[in-house]
Amino acid sequence: MKHLLAFLIVLFSIQTVFSQIEPVKWSTEVEKISDTEYNLIYKADIEDHWHLYSQTLPEGGAIPTEFIYNEDAIKNDFKLVGKAVESESITKFDKVFQMDLTYFDNAATFTQKIELNDSNISQIEAEISFQACDDARCIFESEIVTFNLQEGKVSQETFDTPNLDAENLDKSRQLDLNITGWNNYKQEEVKEKTNFGIFILGFIGGLIALLTPCVFPMIPLTVSFFTKSAENSQKGIANAILYGFFILLIYVLLSLPFHFLDSLDPEILNTISTNVWLNIIFFLILGFFAFSFFGFYEITLPASWGNKMDEKSSSIGGFIGIFFMALTLAIVSFSCTGPILGSLLAGSLTSDGGAMQLTAGMTGFGLALALPFTLFAMFPKWLNALPKSGGWLNSVKVVLGFLELAMAFKFLSNADLVSHWGLLKREIFLGIWIILGIGLFLYLIGKIKFPHDSPLKKLSFLRISTAVLVISFVIYIAPGILKNPTWDLTALSGFPPPISYSIYEKDSECPLGLDCYKDLDEGIAAAKAANKPIMLDFTGWACVNCRKMEEQVWSQSKIYKILKEEYIIISLYVDDRKELPKEEQFKYVKPNGNLKNIRTIGDKWATLQTLNFQNNSQPFYVLLNHNMELLNHTTAYTPNADEYFEWLQKGVENFKK
Repeated sequence: MKHLLAFLIVLFSIQTVFSQIEPVKWSTEVEKISDTEYNLIYKADIEDHWHLYSQTLPEGGAIPTEFIYNEDAIKNDFKLVGKAVESESITKFDKVFQMDLTYFDNAATFTQKIELNDSNISQIEAEISFQACDDARCIFESEIVTFNLQEGKVSQETFDTPNLDAENLDKSRQLDLNITGWNNYKQEEVKEKTNFGIFILGFIGGLIALLTPCVFPMIPLTVSFFTKSAENSQKGIANAILYGFFILLIYVLLSLPFHFLDSLDPEILNTISTNVWLNIIFFLILGFFAFSFFGFYEITLPASWGNKMDEKSSSIGGFIGIFFMALTLAIVSFSCTGPILGSLLAGSLTSDGGAMQLTAGMTGFGLALALPFTLFAMFPKWLNALPKSGGWLNSVKVVLGFLELAMAFKFLSNADLVSHWGLLKREIFLGIWIILGIGLFLYLIGKIKFPHDSPLKKLSFLRISTAVLVISFVIYIAPGILKNPTWDLTALSGFPPPISYSIYEKDSECPLGLDCYKDLDEGIAAAKAANKPIMLDFTGWACVNCRKMEEQVWSQSKIYKILKEEYIIISLYVDDRKELPKEEQFKYVKPNGNLKNIRTIGDKWATLQTLNFQNNSQPFYVLLNHNMELLNHTTAYTPNADEYFEWLQKGVENFKK
C-alpha cells in the first residue's frame, strides 16, 4: 500500500505548478574551460526545513531534479559531456516516501559540462525541473534559464525579470484581461461540493464492504472474542469500542499523504481529473478490480504482513495489541475492500475536493466498517439476527464487479473526450452500459455463473428486486443509443459523454446547438459587432458539472432563449490538450517572476482563468461587456434554474444601462 501511495503522490505531482511557495531559488553561472568547452553551473538556495532532491533516486520515491535542453540544440549546437555533477548531498530515510532518498539541505550546486559543435553559439536555454518537500507538503516546479556564453556568465543573475523577447512578452500580457468593476458586485464564493456528500458515499462503500466474504464472517468471530475473553462484559465492550476506533483511525491515516497535494498549483486538481494517462490508469485499475470481484483471481497483500500483525496482536496485548488486531483485519480483507477503496480514491482525487474529500470518504468507509463490531459487542443478542454466511456473499462481490466495470468506462470516456479520439461517443458508451446491465440482470436471475458461485436453488426476493431495478435502468437508458431518443437522460447528466458527442452527426461546436465561440478574440469581436454582452464559459471536456449545467439548466426554455438571443457565449475548455500552433506558443511570466510554458489550448485558458479571476474550478461563468467590465458577480455550478436565469437577466439589464 505504501508503494501505491508513493506512486500516486509522484504521479499527481508531475505537472508544472503555479504555487506561490518558493522554497528553492535558483541562480546560474557560466565557467569557460576553452573556446568550445563550458561548465553550466546551477546553484540552488534552499529554505530551512526544505529538501531539494538529487538527480538519481529509486523508483516509487520523490521526483528527481532534472535539467532539460532543447533536443534540436543538442543535436546541432552542442553536446552534453556526461551527467551534471552534484555537490555534497545527504542520504537518509524519508518519512514521506518511506525509503532512503538523496537530497540537499540549505544549498546545492549542479555543474554540467558541454562541448560546442558550433563556435558561433552565444546562448543556451535550459529548463530546471525539480521537486522539494518539507515535513508537511511538497511542491513540483520548473524554471527556464538562459546562459550567455560570450560573456562567460548567465544573462540574468536571478529570474525576477525573465529573458523574453518582445513578441513573447506581448503574448504573455494578452492573458491579462484587465477586468474592471470588481467593486460593483459582491463576489460569490465558488460553490464546492461538501465533504459530507463524499463522507456518505464512503460510508455506503463501507457498508457494502461489510457484506463481502472477507469481512462479514469476521463480525461474529471478533465480537465473540471480545465478549468472552474479557474479564467482564464492560471491559469486553470497551475493547470492542477501541477496536472499532482503531479501524476508523487506520483508514483515515491512509488519506493523510495526499494532503501534500494542497501545496500544489491551483490548477493541479483540474489537471489530475483531466489527465489522459491518469484516467487510462484508473480505467485499467478498476477493470482489474472488477475481474477480481468476478472471481477470476484475488488481489491480496502479502500473507506475511497479516501473519506478522496477528502475531503482534497476540503477543503484545492491551491497547497496542488491539490496534494490531484492527490492522490485521485491514490487511486480510484487502481483496474485498481494496477495489472499493480504489474507486473511492479515484473519485476523490479527480474532483475539486482533493485530499479533504478523500479523508472524508475514508472516514465514512472506516466508520461503516467499525460500527458493527462496536454495536454487536454492546448488544450481543443482535448477532442472532445476522444472516449466515453463504453463497450470497459472493453474489455481492460479483454485483460490485459489474459496477466497477461500468465506472471504469467513465474514466476511459474522460480520456477520450479530452483527447478527441472519437472512440466512446455517447451512443457507444451507453451501449456498453446496456450490455453490462443485461449481463448483471442475467447473472441475478441465474443465467450466468462465475467461478466461486454456489448452486442457485431459488431466486430470493432481494435478488428478484435487484434484477428488476437493473433491467428498469437498462430500459431507461436504451433510447439514448437512438438518433432521436424518446426521452432525455437527465438523471444521468454528466456521466455519459455530452449529447453533442454523437455518432449520428458531426460534433457540434457548442452544447445544445447554441451559437458559441471557442476563441476569445473572435468571441469579443462578435460581441462588439452584435452589440451583445459576453458570457465567458470556463468549461472542460471531462467536467461532470459542466454537462449537468448544459443538459439540465441551459436546456430550460427561458434560459436557452436568453443565452441564444441576448448573449455571445465564449466557451473556453481548460482541459483541451490540443497543442497551439508553434507561433502561438509562448512562455507566461508568473506573478513570482518564474515562467510557465503555454503549449496547449487548455494551458492558455486555465492560466487566463486563474490569473484574472483567482479561480480554477469548472464550470465558471463570467458576464462582461465589450470593455471587460463585470456585469454581475461571477458564478459557478448553479443547479437552481430560476437563480441562474435571474443572474443572466441581471447581466443583460446592466449591459443596457
